[in-house]
Amino acid sequence: MNLQQLRYLCAVVDHGLNVSDAAEALFTSQPGISKQIRQLEDELGLTVFVRQGKRLAALTPAGEVVVATARRAMREVANLKRVAEEFRGEDTGTLSIATTHTQARYTLPKVIGTFMKRYPDVRLSLRQGTPQGCAVMVALGQADLAICTETADEPADVVAVPCYLLKRSVVTPLRHPLTRIRPLTLEALARFPVITYEDGFNGRRVVDETFAQAGLAPRVILSAVDADVSKAYVEMGLGIAILASVAVDPRRDAGLRRLDASHLFRPSCLSAMVRRGMYLRRYMTHFIEMFAPHVGAADIERALAGGRLDRMRRNLPTL
Repeated sequence: MNLQQLRYLCAVVDHGLNVSDAAEALFTSQPGISKQIRQLEDELGLTVFVRQGKRLAALTPAGEVVVATARRAMREVANLKRVAEEFRGEDTGTLSIATTHTQARYTLPKVIGTFMKRYPDVRLSLRQGTPQGCAVMVALGQADLAICTETADEPADVVAVPCYLLKRSVVTPLRHPLTRIRPLTLEALARFPVITYEDGFNGRRVVDETFAQAGLAPRVILSAVDADVSKAYVEMGLGIAILASVAVDPRRDAGLRRLDASHLFRPSCLSAMVRRGMYLRRYMTHFIEMFAPHVGAADIERALAGGRLDRMRRNLPTL
């Protein structure tokens, strides 16, 4: 048994049991991966995959356990490398951040700029997705950390460190009937076509739940992962948008009005997500501290250790 076999095994599972896709991602050959997996099965004396002809159809019950164990082994190997790099005193390495469009566009640019000046030898990459997708990337080791709103069903291997509360705003054209309504109400919003986040975003879930609890059914005409796309259609007069308040910049969005809706929709918790058991390089912890200066290394360590974060959540600043 060797690490290459475990790496191939995890890659095949991560690519939906498609050996060709896994081989392409790993820059190797399909026969090579198949051979290594067969050798692993022979050494373990069990079948990892259910096969239909030459195709891998599913994991066997034993295979589920083997893959979970292989993932833990690969994580510990990665931890060993990080420990060695840290104790050599080198501020070099990589940092992969999974995040949503809103955070990549509005809350992270200044942080990333500051980080890159402080750690010029760290190669930083951004991967965008839905909050659930970002959490999965962290769980699978495809990203070192995620900056996104918490999800309803986070992977068990992911720890969310709460950083901010995200308020909601209604975005309209400059001269829109809603700009004259005080206070803003759900009934008033429901009279207009709505543009908001697509399913899979905490913001969409909050909007749907809030209207449903009020017995209202808004007409959602467009859903998108990109807040800038939503605002473009608002400018065209196609509807109103319900977005995170940070996604509206008064200087850049001079043709739009932002109406505070924090009294209508509960805020979402914006978190830094890391994989449970992961050894965090100092620069990784420092990135989180740059993003949320009120979150300290002790808070991150407490979260990773499974400590309660109720007090921390109650005192979060808002964005």
